[in-house]
Amino acid sequence: MPETIMFSDFRLGDSWFTAMDSADPRHAFGFNEAVSLVVRCADQAEVDRLWQALSAVPEAEQCGWLKDRFGVSWQIVPAAMDTMLSQGTPEQVDRVVQAFMPMHKIDLATLEAAYAG
Repeated sequence: MPETIMFSDFRLGDSWFTAMDSADPRHAFGFNEAVSLVVRCADQAEVDRLWQALSAVPEAEQCGWLKDRFGVSWQIVPAAMDTMLSQGTPEQVDRVVQAFMPMHKIDLATLEAAYAG
């Protein structure tokens, strides 16, 4: 069909991605949570901006994950979260995990407070 894309490449930040569709119309492949795109954000403003632009299925939101209008899953997380989880003490990591588990959109200030104790 002329209005569909069979093959495309695109760039998100510094990463290139390739998207392909099956040429066989009998295939009914769809998106699911097995694949998600991770966006590490510089600050809360970037998290908020991307969340606002992408979130289309509120019931699918959890722990920084969202689903867009095409059914693609995204993880919108502050880059500082990686640092907290990889460099924190076991107690700090536990507090950060406990803080983000009930969140939908990640709140960086809440994670920073949990990390600080």
